[in-house]
Amino acid sequence: MGQLSSIGERTMCRTAICCALFFVVADVRAQTAAVPRAAGQLAVARDAVEQGEVATNAAAEPPRLSPLATEGPKPKPVVPPTPEELSKSIERGVKFLLADQRPDGAWGSAEKSKSMNLYAPPPGSHDAFRAATTSLAVLALIESSPHVRASERPAVERAIDRGASWLEQHLSELKRATPDVLYNVWGHAYAIQCLVALHERAAGDTERQATYKELAQHQAEMLARYSYVGGGWSYYDFLAGTQTPGDAAFSFSTASVLLALKDGERIGVEFPERLTKKAIASLLRQQKPDFSYAYGEYLRMQPMLPINVPAGSLGRSQTCNLALRKCGDRRITDEVLKTWLDRLFARNDWLSFGRKRPLPHESHFQVSGYFYYYGHWYAALCIDELPAAERPHFQDHMAHILLPLQEKDGSWWDYPLFNYHQQYGTAMALMTLVRCQHN
Repeated sequence: MGQLSSIGERTMCRTAICCALFFVVADVRAQTAAVPRAAGQLAVARDAVEQGEVATNAAAEPPRLSPLATEGPKPKPVVPPTPEELSKSIERGVKFLLADQRPDGAWGSAEKSKSMNLYAPPPGSHDAFRAATTSLAVLALIESSPHVRASERPAVERAIDRGASWLEQHLSELKRATPDVLYNVWGHAYAIQCLVALHERAAGDTERQATYKELAQHQAEMLARYSYVGGGWSYYDFLAGTQTPGDAAFSFSTASVLLALKDGERIGVEFPERLTKKAIASLLRQQKPDFSYAYGEYLRMQPMLPINVPAGSLGRSQTCNLALRKCGDRRITDEVLKTWLDRLFARNDWLSFGRKRPLPHESHFQVSGYFYYYGHWYAALCIDELPAAERPHFQDHMAHILLPLQEKDGSWWDYPLFNYHQQYGTAMALMTLVRCQHN
C-alpha cells in the first residue's frame, strides 16, 4: 500500500528514515503558519466545514469552481480488453491470493527484506502492515468472489473465513509502533472497510454481525485516539512523539481514513463529529483550485513544489476528491471527477515511471511507486460515483492500463515492501478491475 511507506528527501515530503535507519531523511518541522486562501471559494468552503456546513444544501446555487477544476488533458482512444480477458485476469489474481495466504490466515510478512527498506520499527510496524494487507486481501476476495467460476468459489470463501478469523484474533492488538511511527492508522482504516464487507456478507447471522460491528467500532476509536492535533491523520510524528500526534497530517492518509469511516457508518460505527470536521478542514487547507492536493500540511506553503502540482498529485487527488464528496462537499461534481479520471489516464506515465523503483520519491514529480495501485483503486471508486451510462469510457481505459501489468504469477505490485507489496498490490488491482466490468 503505497501509503504505508515513508517519503523521500527534505525538499519533497518528509519521510522518516535517516541513513542510520535505512535511508530516508526526514524534515520534521511541522509548519504552523496560517494557510493562504488560494481562491475565494476555497476559503468559503473551508470556513463552512469548520462550522459544520460542507456545502450540502441541494437547493442552494451550485458553487463556482475555478476553470482549472474541469479542464485537463484527455486520453487517447483505446481498444478495451474483452470481457473474457478481464475475467481471466481477475481469476489469476484471485488464485495468487489464495496460494499466498499464510497458514495462520493472514497475508504478508517481514520477509524479503532489502538493504534500503522503509523505517519500520518491529514489531509494531509489521503488525500494522500485516493487518492492513490482510484486510485488503479479504476485502478483495469478497468483491472478486462473484466474478470467478463457480467451481473456484468454495476455496475463495474458505480463504475469506480464515482471513476474517485472523483479523478477529489480532486486530485488538494493533496499536502505535513507536512514538514516531503510526503505520497502525492504515491497519485501522482498511480493517473498518473489510469488517463492513464481512458484516454485509454475514447477513442473517446477528451474532457474527455484532462481532464485526464491535471490532469496527474499536478501530474507529483507535483512529480517534490517533487523530492529529491539527486534524486528520498521518503515519509519522517526528515533531514530538506526543500522545496526541503533534506533527502534520497528510492529505491522502486523512482522505483514506475519512472514506473508511464513511463506510463504517453503514453498519452503525460512530466517530466524534468534531474530529471529522477537523479532518475535513485539514484536507481543505491542502486543496488547490484545480483539485490537486499538497502531500501534507507541512508542504501547503509550497503549492508549486513538483509533488504538489497535478502530475505529482495524480495518485492522491482521486482519494481526496472522493472523501470530500462523500462528506457532502458539493464542489466535487461529476465533472471534477471525470476531469481527474481523464487526467489519470492521459498522464498515467507520471505514476508509472515511479512503479517498482526501490527509493521513494525519486521519480518525476517526486512520485513514489507505492501510489500506483492505491491511486487506481480510489479512481475506480470515483468511477462508481458516476451515472452508469458514463462509466464505460473510464472502465475501459482503466482495464487497458492494468491488465498488461499483471505478473506471470498473477500478482500486481508497485513498490518492494518486505513481503507485503504483491499482496496489497494484487488486492487493490482486483478491486479496481471488478469495477471495470460493464453491468
